[in-house]
Amino acid sequence: MNEEQRLEGQQSVVTKDNKQEKDYSKYFQSVYMPPSLKDAKKRGKEEVKYHNDFSISEEFRGLGEGKKFYIRTYGCQMNEHDTEVMAGIFSALGYVATDTKEAADVILLNTCAIRENAEDKVFGELGHLKHLKREKPDLLIGVCGCMSQEESVVNKILKSHQHVDMIFGTHNIHRLPNILKDAYMAKAMVVEVWSKEGDVVENLPKVRRGNIKAWVNIMYGCDKFCTYCIVPYTRGKERSRRPEEIIQEVRHLAAQGYQEVTLLGQNVNAYGKDLEDMKYGLGDLMDELRKIDIPRIRFTTSHPRDFDDHLIEVLSKKGNLVEHIHLPVQSGSTDVLKIMARKYTREQFLELVRKIKAAIPDVALTTDIIVGYPNETREQFEETISLFKEVGFEGAYTFIYSPREGTPAAKMNDNVPMEEKKRRLQELNALVNEYSANALKQYEGQVLEVLVDGESKKNPDILAGYTRKNKLVNFKGPKEIIGKRVLVKVTEVKTWHINGEFVEEVATIGVN
Repeated sequence: MNEEQRLEGQQSVVTKDNKQEKDYSKYFQSVYMPPSLKDAKKRGKEEVKYHNDFSISEEFRGLGEGKKFYIRTYGCQMNEHDTEVMAGIFSALGYVATDTKEAADVILLNTCAIRENAEDKVFGELGHLKHLKREKPDLLIGVCGCMSQEESVVNKILKSHQHVDMIFGTHNIHRLPNILKDAYMAKAMVVEVWSKEGDVVENLPKVRRGNIKAWVNIMYGCDKFCTYCIVPYTRGKERSRRPEEIIQEVRHLAAQGYQEVTLLGQNVNAYGKDLEDMKYGLGDLMDELRKIDIPRIRFTTSHPRDFDDHLIEVLSKKGNLVEHIHLPVQSGSTDVLKIMARKYTREQFLELVRKIKAAIPDVALTTDIIVGYPNETREQFEETISLFKEVGFEGAYTFIYSPREGTPAAKMNDNVPMEEKKRRLQELNALVNEYSANALKQYEGQVLEVLVDGESKKNPDILAGYTRKNKLVNFKGPKEIIGKRVLVKVTEVKTWHINGEFVEEVATIGVN
């Protein structure tokens, strides 16, 4: 969606005081078109405009003077990155960040739509905020992010949470100044949710969390339409940033002293497929970025179907390209993968793993797995178990299937009993724990390079950091090494982390 389309009626203001209005659908239709597989697959040829000229208009200067903002983030790294952008916009408007809701003048809940429990947490938080709103009538409360793109969520907020002041989606974060001003001026619920993906907007301000690791968004959206996933509806079609913009951003981060960059995308290795004026993919981008003097570069999240040979070849050059790849498989059964619309078979996935391991023998592979998918039999679950063993994954995020409204899977017969789902998850997790522990055993007595994130969450006297292969290491050391790469000797391995002794700081290492 561009500005012209927005002005044609995509913005709506809903007055809270209209208590006699029971049919909220009339407001809703003017704001948002419900998620639909049929409609969403019509990606079409609508022009996605590229803007390099974002700036804060003079009419919004000083909007936040003397005010504080608080953002609570749910979900993935993409949501965290969106929060960094919104924090940057708030700061440019004169707001100051606070880490307590009670001190805030504006509270935003940046939401996730992937799992039902995340949605429940948001509505629970909205219930708590109702009391705070009564104490502070001038407080602005907003809901943004992926949940805001769902019809049922917006309808529920309109009907049951009228203390919310603003709702906006994932495609119009750059319009936060306008939305805030409308909320202040109208004293009404401002709803601005675009059902079509927005333009690509560069030069957005960011307030990054810390100065050690940085996320860099390289593309938006997903075109895969896995039957369980709401992301294609909440994030729109695939749109890539220009490579020169990404390279410039990473160079700037390197100059600022950042030690690690993670490239983000809902389907990050589909990067570049929509760039019509050039043939340029993630492999080409990584080949450019490995020449930049920054110690570590990662990317997430991959779809196996788009993991091509050129990317594998580039990753095998290593340097600052780490030896850890997160490769979600979701199921080890070809039949279940077909129901999921993953667009690859068990055999194709195993062949991809074979290629990766041949090129990068010391690679650490992790994955995502869903158990109890509609119609998944015991035998099909056992295929997942056997694939996990065959690949030798070193870790996994595991989930019990739960339907998301608006997805094709939500209409399927969810015929695996919950008790059976829990048994399968327990069995899978026991295997994941075993393989994680075995993977860490190989490091006993070794000296590892660790990028120190900071103090351990459980003990301020212990420092914590990660290896190139994304293994958590805890050790005692001087606080001044936080943010640096150090050598740590392994003294003990656990299921999910390593304990060690500080050896020395790593000398500056040039990259290839």
